[in-house]
Amino acid sequence: MTTALLGTDRRTPAGSASGADAPAALLDAAAAAAVRRRAGLRPARAAERPRPVPEDPRPELPPAAARRLTVLLTDRSGASGGGRRGAAPDLLELLPQWLAAANARGFAAPPPALPALLDAARGRTDLRPAALRFAGPRGLWLARLNPDWRFALRSAPGGSTSLPGPGDTERVMRLWQEGLFAERVALLSSLRSREPAAARELLVTTWATERAEDRLMFLDSLRARLGPDDEPFLEQSLADRSRNVRATAAELLSALPGSALARRMAVRAGACVAVDHTGDAPLLTVEAPHECDAGMERDGVVPKAPAGRGERSWWLGQLVEAAPLGTWSRRLGGRTPRQIVALPVGDDWRSELHAAWCRAAVRQRDAEWAQALLGEPSAAEAGGPGAVSLAERAKLLGTLTAGERAEWVAGFIGTHGLPDAFQLLGVCAVPWAPPLGRAVVDALDIARDAGSYPWSFSGVMGLAERCLDPSEAGHLDALLAVPDEAEDASPGAGGYWSEAFQRLVTTLRLRAAMLAELNPAARP
Repeated sequence: MTTALLGTDRRTPAGSASGADAPAALLDAAAAAAVRRRAGLRPARAAERPRPVPEDPRPELPPAAARRLTVLLTDRSGASGGGRRGAAPDLLELLPQWLAAANARGFAAPPPALPALLDAARGRTDLRPAALRFAGPRGLWLARLNPDWRFALRSAPGGSTSLPGPGDTERVMRLWQEGLFAERVALLSSLRSREPAAARELLVTTWATERAEDRLMFLDSLRARLGPDDEPFLEQSLADRSRNVRATAAELLSALPGSALARRMAVRAGACVAVDHTGDAPLLTVEAPHECDAGMERDGVVPKAPAGRGERSWWLGQLVEAAPLGTWSRRLGGRTPRQIVALPVGDDWRSELHAAWCRAAVRQRDAEWAQALLGEPSAAEAGGPGAVSLAERAKLLGTLTAGERAEWVAGFIGTHGLPDAFQLLGVCAVPWAPPLGRAVVDALDIARDAGSYPWSFSGVMGLAERCLDPSEAGHLDALLAVPDEAEDASPGAGGYWSEAFQRLVTTLRLRAAMLAELNPAARP
């Protein structure tokens, strides 16, 4: 590279003479280097011959799908940065969906495509789980031969070693005691998914000797299949030397509504919130804690408030967040979550109290409370004092079913349009349900007809390309014409909107073709 930049007249390529033959020698060296990189195994002294690649029992891709994969891996049209995109689909953004569909159908990656697939996963961490699953055992085999692909050994469970089976107790203990950290995390996660109690018991065997940062990572693995049987171990972890470990243990215990910690938090939070019946209508009154005592600290309450936050409101939020939501109905006169959320709150505590209930609903996966806090989409405020923020709404939507999410967001878009809906669309299942897809398209059409600044909708348009149901493509043809521009419209907006809708329709048809090609019955 240095020789090419300086020129062969100023620097002679290594291993060749200067003169007229130097440029050809430089190109030969570059060609040899390219072949070496693509070969997977870099030249070295003779060593033991690599073991044969493990068998991959998965079926081969249909020929049309294999050709499509090659196009997706080699396209660079979307990698050039800013500027107007034009009407051509962004193939790089379709690769994640293609990999998800191929994995869902159980296909194996074509061996010739593996180097490009591993290179793509190396450059994009979001691709790695799906790409490595698709690459299968042959991909890991290649990764051991090329240092550029060693990330695969760290990212794939069992990448650097095969995980022992459920009954192989001796190998489990040896890997747990002698393995690298990534291997131990993979082992614990795998065992937790199959036998939660066995994974917890394995963790107990070395807990006292683990480093604080490792204890934190191992404890986090207990989120999977968390249950009442984990409570004794988590309760002991509340006395851990590490503050972060104590906080994580408290968070996990608060996600178990029947735990002793949850009951203690319910008592503390319940003492702070009550219904006042002395006025014309019931009113929630809040008396935040005046101190953070040792018991609260042990149960995970962080005493020091962040900058700009009052201590009492900080403590109150943590107590309410950790209290089981089921206790509030008994505490507040048998009211339902919707009735509780509808009550006025005195002394400007509404925002703090509702935000804490939002976090509790997400942590405890309580759909009834989530729906109450979301409210009706047609009446949801986009902002203002006491309103549930868009970020909180997005998290609350994650506790609902896919159909409920789509219905609520469609109603929100119908009332408020698209400017505030981007975060909410990101939590909806793909492909979008028909009511949600139609709501998005209608809102985009309204924005175009209103002469809105088109580039401000590029994010939503990009989501639509990836998330609309491909079967909707035939319903969008009427949007492809260039409309007459209003006098107050942004210059060139009509052409941009037409171009964007053309790209949307083309992308949807391409996605439909991709799925059809992955049909096992597909033919060349």
